[in-house]
Amino acid sequence: MNDMKQQNSLVIAGTAAIGVTFGLARYGYGLFEPELRHEFGLSLSLVGAIGSATYIGYLIALLVVGALVTRLGPRPLVLAGGASATGGMALVATAQEPVQLTAGLVLAGTAAGWAWAPYSDAVDRMVPAGKRERAMGVIATGTAFGVVAAGPLALLAHDTGWRPVWLLFAALSLAVTVYNARALPGGTGTRRAAQPRVGLRWFARVPAVPLYATAVAYGIVGSVYWQYAVSAVEAGQGGQGGSATAPLFWTLMGVAGIGGALTGHAIGRYGLRRVHAGIFGGLATAVALLGVAPGALPAVVASAVLYGPLFMAGSGLLAVWSYHVFPERPSTGFSATVAFLALGTISGPATLGAVADAYGLRAAFLATAAVGALALLAGPRAARRRRRDFEPSVRIALARDGVYADSPRSRTDRQVTQPSSFSNSEMSTGTGSYPRSENSSALRGADAAISSDLPPSSTTCEPDSSGTGRKRGKIPASSTSGG
Repeated sequence: MNDMKQQNSLVIAGTAAIGVTFGLARYGYGLFEPELRHEFGLSLSLVGAIGSATYIGYLIALLVVGALVTRLGPRPLVLAGGASATGGMALVATAQEPVQLTAGLVLAGTAAGWAWAPYSDAVDRMVPAGKRERAMGVIATGTAFGVVAAGPLALLAHDTGWRPVWLLFAALSLAVTVYNARALPGGTGTRRAAQPRVGLRWFARVPAVPLYATAVAYGIVGSVYWQYAVSAVEAGQGGQGGSATAPLFWTLMGVAGIGGALTGHAIGRYGLRRVHAGIFGGLATAVALLGVAPGALPAVVASAVLYGPLFMAGSGLLAVWSYHVFPERPSTGFSATVAFLALGTISGPATLGAVADAYGLRAAFLATAAVGALALLAGPRAARRRRRDFEPSVRIALARDGVYADSPRSRTDRQVTQPSSFSNSEMSTGTGSYPRSENSSALRGADAAISSDLPPSSTTCEPDSSGTGRKRGKIPASSTSGG
């Protein structure tokens, strides 16, 4: 009974931590961007530069966590994320000048990087093997709940101003941090030996080129939409800051994002190429709607409904595709994919902010939609793999949607099995009941950057005695995994 109580406490703490660090601390800037821009006299290009800085801080935190989690354990890193969220949002709420505002936003933006990856370690230690998938699936919903909750809270800003709402955000973050301090286990993880390094030529294989191009495009489209969508909607309403349309749009986007859990079913049924086309065709449409008709309610609703689930699905697509391109060392290959995605998320807000300053937000959104449409030209190719090219046991746990892959045995588009409802992604190789990922402590942070923004999850697919790879294994200790 006590064990069950501790497990439930951990799941509640994890869901709340992810909701605060992602839904409020990281994405709150985009929701309140019009108010902040008006209050501090910021140009669209400066708003974009600040947004890019928050992504840099997030990425740095992910990399630091990857290096420290096996030495310190999950508890101090999650608490560091809670402290960053609380302190950063308090700085924003009390800011009287752009310098303090920027410092607060960057500090708050790092929170998700600190809190994300360590939770799979905590779940592995406190939750029995048969229940880990469900626990991580529930924790993964924290981002969606955070985004959904932020919309109605933004309505309060119409009467009270935005500062009390950010103080409320900080208070919620503090309460969640204290609760996590009680719920999370202490102690350290297990140290793992790294595999030999690979050279640049290994990363520069021809099939990786469209994968890298897609990762950059996904990063640009996602970061620009999160940063400027609310501004576009309010501009379409004639710049009426008191309109309820933007907060409701944000809430609808979060609710629709839960549909991203169906990505695994889609990949398993239709294959990577068709799902790739559907995701980027839909994302380009969602962004273009805010460029063409940001003042039309049907267009705004359609944009939110399209963007929410498709953005969540994009991370899963990249994870599975990277696995097919780098089957022999999937974690190392995926870290390269994350690096290109980071290029997009960091460059997108600043670049398109400059476009918005020069030509207007609608032009910036149309340009971003064009980037998404160009990604359609860089789809995955079908390819046959020989079974001996792969490790005996290969695990793919996808960000946000929990897609699982068996040991490779046929066409690229036919290797995905039934999904679960997890989020974010990690790929690793190993043997035995609890395979260890290659260089997993360093990759723990890098894998998490897959955008956007949900916590890690993992499961193992091990070959059975017949070598068909249909047997489901367990989540490895200290696994990772997300926007």
